[in-house]
Amino acid sequence: MKKIKVLPKNKKDSSTPKAKFTRYETFMIVVIAFIQFTVILDFMVLSPLSAILLDQLKIGPDQFSLVVSAYAFSAGASGLLAAGFADKFDRKRMLMFFYTGFVGGTVLCAIAPTYEMLLGARIVTGIFGGVIGSVAFAIITDLFKLEVRGRVMGFVQMAFAVSQVLGLPIGLYLANSLGWHAPFWMIVGISIVAGVIILVYMRPVNEHLKLPQEGNAFMHLWHTLTKSNYLKGFAATTLLATGGYMLMPLGAAYSTVNMGISKEELPLIYLITGLFTIFAGPISGRLADRHGKYKVFVIGCLIALVMVGWYTNLGITPLWLAIAINIILFAGLTARMIAASAMITALPEPADRGAFMGINSSIQQISGGVAAFIAGKIVLKDPVTGYLENYPILGIVVMSSFVATIILFSVVNRIVIKKAAAQAVSFETMIVKKAKTPAGRADLQKF
Repeated sequence: MKKIKVLPKNKKDSSTPKAKFTRYETFMIVVIAFIQFTVILDFMVLSPLSAILLDQLKIGPDQFSLVVSAYAFSAGASGLLAAGFADKFDRKRMLMFFYTGFVGGTVLCAIAPTYEMLLGARIVTGIFGGVIGSVAFAIITDLFKLEVRGRVMGFVQMAFAVSQVLGLPIGLYLANSLGWHAPFWMIVGISIVAGVIILVYMRPVNEHLKLPQEGNAFMHLWHTLTKSNYLKGFAATTLLATGGYMLMPLGAAYSTVNMGISKEELPLIYLITGLFTIFAGPISGRLADRHGKYKVFVIGCLIALVMVGWYTNLGITPLWLAIAINIILFAGLTARMIAASAMITALPEPADRGAFMGINSSIQQISGGVAAFIAGKIVLKDPVTGYLENYPILGIVVMSSFVATIILFSVVNRIVIKKAAAQAVSFETMIVKKAKTPAGRADLQKF
């Protein structure tokens, strides 16, 4: 019998992740990133539009925050309802169904004439759009190993940066030129292109259907929702979205009124910040795979924490300094999100991935909606000057949430490490058992 060779520690064995992805894997990364781009842009475009909508719709910060929260709450509710069914269908079909609904909801936003109609349109968009992210992450978990998932997340999260580089400046230009409805029509157009590409070129993702599953979708949802390790991941996710949802919705209004940045200069801030974030995403992913996902997460949190403390206490600020602060802040937030996403995807078992990602996405959306709603209550608008007050208090709340997530994700990281060690032992046991039989030895030689 041939002995199984154990390579020295400084040598790479066959389990080492490939340096390059296959053509189809690369295609899937691009497709998922493009999908995320449209969904993220649909959410993010409201932030720069805040400076326009507060005036044109004659609403206050609390009403505008409700528009953001309405999307998040409806997304969270639909995600929970869909989670029990997420592992019972081909993920491509799930993706196409909800993406089609998302496009329809965005059309409603594009034709909404009043605040009330816009609020209703955001609820419809959230019902469908909120599930897309969980389906996309389930597909990533199905197709890519944990060892390379940081890189994958890094590329997918580039969608966030690209939405800043291309989507937001173009959206703002269209809003200033053609009215605030125009950016939504832009999103509809590029989403239709993405939908056709998915329909024609994406392969079915249905390997999970071959695994044993619970017959009742609601029992599957309940069991996924109540597993001890999953609950710890859900608790960590609850605070993960706090920074973005609290700071971004009123960011444009804060920049123009409190910091003295003109509406014409806003696209430049988003453009330059996005260009730097495009590079920050893949770099953060590679660092997470190489040096540890939790370590990169902590570093990202600490960078973001310092910058939030500075940003939320700014007065009149020169354009160059506003850009520099935004670049560093978003670099920290990007590293934080990529590393956290990679850790979270390692928690569920294969048969639970769709349900887990659905619940996790819902919790993130709902907690983000609560965060946006709270931000709208903390920040007050001076009726005479339009100045946004209490932003330093908002900064303290966001920084506190960063500290809490560092603690919660340390627990998640320990679970992931323990699970990986158990899987390694299981694999070694399987090798030993195979080596004891002629058929097994033949299989090992082929392997």
